[in-house]
Amino acid sequence: MSTTQVPDDNPGRVNHDALPAINPELVGRTVVVTGAGRGMGALFLEELARRGVNGVGGDLDQEEMASVAGKINARLAGTSGAGRVVGVGADVTDPAAGDELVATALREFGRLDLWVNNAGVFPQAAFTDITPQQLALTYGVNVNGVVYGGQAAARHFRTVGGGAIVNMSSVAAVRARPTRATYNSSKAAVRHLTTCMAVELGPDNIRVNSIAPGYIDTEMTRWIREDQAAMDRALTTVPLRRIGAPMEVFAALYFLLSDSARYITGVSIPVDGGSQHV
Repeated sequence: MSTTQVPDDNPGRVNHDALPAINPELVGRTVVVTGAGRGMGALFLEELARRGVNGVGGDLDQEEMASVAGKINARLAGTSGAGRVVGVGADVTDPAAGDELVATALREFGRLDLWVNNAGVFPQAAFTDITPQQLALTYGVNVNGVVYGGQAAARHFRTVGGGAIVNMSSVAAVRARPTRATYNSSKAAVRHLTTCMAVELGPDNIRVNSIAPGYIDTEMTRWIREDQAAMDRALTTVPLRRIGAPMEVFAALYFLLSDSARYITGVSIPVDGGSQHV
């Protein structure tokens, strides 16, 4: 993978260097990643497959998910030891979607070991303008989707002696910002839900952790890079003084899914350049 890091003297630099880490024990295992039709979810699916993990990507947009899976398989076709991915439609607000993803993993790969609750939405509205529809959508995807996915994963993991679940939270879980009450509160729920899941599922050897990204170079935060004033404001809250890369979020995910983290559960790992402290 080519390096696309911009010069170090650019305050908006993003380090997109490839992640060299390899955890051989993950080779041959199978993961489900929700919200994998674009953005970080698609990157998670591809980078895990690059390292030998078979994957099922689920997304509300079934056609886009199938297209992404096909492109990933094509790119990795010449990579020794790479895993294979399949893409299916999945509405995480539907309690039955998780069970269908489990069934797909078992049908395609004969096993399921890892689960990533990545699907999410990012609405914005002044507090007094928040609508019932916005609440239902945000909590339905960001919170209920984690519950339903976690339930499906846990039911299966109990039958095979354990597994690992990673939920995507956000630095927003511990910060308050105007127009983001719905999103921030939903991610705070994910953060605490992760702890509750870890405590209850731990006796079944099921580890549950979360990742809390800060400003990451994705479509969701692209507006910041296009607005110099917004960029300047954002960087004043990031001690490392740069925007993060999706690969840097994947690095935390890869660790939490691996046996290197076998005694870690119930934690939230911030990947935010230190911004939660400012």
